[in-house]
Amino acid sequence: MNWRRNLWTLAFAVMLSGSSYTMVIPFLPLYLLDIGVTPERVNMWSGLLFSITFLVAAVMAPYWGRCADKSGRRRMIMRAGFSLAAVYLLGAFVRNPVDLLVVRILQGVANGFVPASMAIVAASTPPDKMGFSLGIMQTTLLIGGILGPVLGGTLSHLFGMRLSFVVAAFIIFLGTLMVGRLVTEPENCQAQSPGSIWDDLKAAFGNRKLVAVLLLLFSVQAVSMILQPLITLYVVQLQGNTEGVILTAGIVYSLAGVAGAVSAPLWGRMGQRTGFLRILMLAFFGAGIFNLGQFFADDIYKFGVLQFLYGLFIVGVYPAINTIAVSCSDANSQGRIFGLTTTANQLGSMVGPLIGGAISSWIGIKPVFLVTGGVLLVLGGIIFLAGLFVAAAYHKEHQSQC
Repeated sequence: MNWRRNLWTLAFAVMLSGSSYTMVIPFLPLYLLDIGVTPERVNMWSGLLFSITFLVAAVMAPYWGRCADKSGRRRMIMRAGFSLAAVYLLGAFVRNPVDLLVVRILQGVANGFVPASMAIVAASTPPDKMGFSLGIMQTTLLIGGILGPVLGGTLSHLFGMRLSFVVAAFIIFLGTLMVGRLVTEPENCQAQSPGSIWDDLKAAFGNRKLVAVLLLLFSVQAVSMILQPLITLYVVQLQGNTEGVILTAGIVYSLAGVAGAVSAPLWGRMGQRTGFLRILMLAFFGAGIFNLGQFFADDIYKFGVLQFLYGLFIVGVYPAINTIAVSCSDANSQGRIFGLTTTANQLGSMVGPLIGGAISSWIGIKPVFLVTGGVLLVLGGIIFLAGLFVAAAYHKEHQSQC
């Protein structure tokens, strides 16, 4: 088995998956306006549409992860990819917000493309290349996040959003065909899975290290998703009008992804050399500072620069968390581990937009940056204290041995 071919094929497929997702998702608030939602209710519908997919995906993720370990992760990628293509295509034909809500629920059921891809990479990559490989996966996912809003924004600006859904369906369909043709699943990827999903959950929550990773992933994803539905509306505020806002918002939205694509492999290599706790601390502090700084941006250019700087640091969190999660499992249970990390990720993605919608409706969009930046700094402080605790425990153990 050629692990490098698996890595680069799945990395490209994940990039296509990220592109198809971000072609349409950042612009859902504006799509709601197109299909008849009043401006007064668009925030409420946006929060609901963002959150419902993540809730359904969070519930389904442990089941799909268990299926991946039992019947094959490559098969799970194919199932998720073809299902998502059908769901995106349906999105082009919605007539009202209820139709769009149904499409978003189906998208949650179909979820699983990225975690199954991560699980195959983790199972087939040599241990000394794990940080690098997961960093590459994060990079290509971010590149997809860069290309998606720009392509989706351009298509929406020229032809309307419905075409964006059609193109998104074609892109994820193409990526799925490529996986079916080129990816070879490691022989140790399939295992009989005794017990039940409930047994998996009990075993996971008995692992303190894994629980800490899941809580951390939930927190950072919630913070990120607090902002995602608001960025397009905030760009409107900074511009002072809605002229060309979809294209402008797509470019601004992509800046964090550009920065992340540049820095993700570097974070992975640094973590492999210096330890992932230190990487987490540095990433959280940097992301918190620049996220907080967006509160003070008074034009679209300053906001774009701060988005870029924020992206340089926040991306360092994910390969570190994924690598730590992999260390909590053996090769035969990595599908379930990535299923659980997906659940934590999706729950954070569900809670974030609801919190963002509530805060922005209460005190406006701008103060939300104070909240999210502050939370990231607090998480960095928690990691710093955890690092001190680990160092102290190691020092005490070393002294007792001497």
